[in-house]
Amino acid sequence: MPNGTNAAAAPAAAPGGREQRVTKQRLAVSAALDELDDFVSTQELYRILHGRGVSVSLATAYRILQQLADDGLIDVLRNSDGEAVYRRCAVTGHHHHLLCRNCGKAVEVEAPAVETWAARTAAEHGYSEVAHTVEIFGLCPECTAKKAAGEL
Repeated sequence: MPNGTNAAAAPAAAPGGREQRVTKQRLAVSAALDELDDFVSTQELYRILHGRGVSVSLATAYRILQQLADDGLIDVLRNSDGEAVYRRCAVTGHHHHLLCRNCGKAVEVEAPAVETWAARTAAEHGYSEVAHTVEIFGLCPECTAKKAAGEL
């Protein structure tokens, strides 16, 4: 069967009313994301899936991840190299992340001051239907300790 197709796949309603086909590949990507704690790039996820014997093309993995992100089912952000990385987050509402530049560990944070600033700034300039992302990069406590000990 070609990648991304499954004759027995049934459509599933996605947020916003769009229907998405539930394929073996989509289920495998979703299950892998459920098991991962940190953000993962498409290439890393592709390697994980192939290591598990899942037949999925890199293009299909990109497409599925983008659909999941568009549907609000996973978070996507750009790492310090500018690469898109994905993760299923525990927080369902709008939130932001602290991301370790060294190990990739992510912490979910709510930032009411950022939300207030974004709304005020948009209103001051007459903008509506505004969205934003805030990504904060640094070293997590463990990597900071390793750096202080000369291990990094």
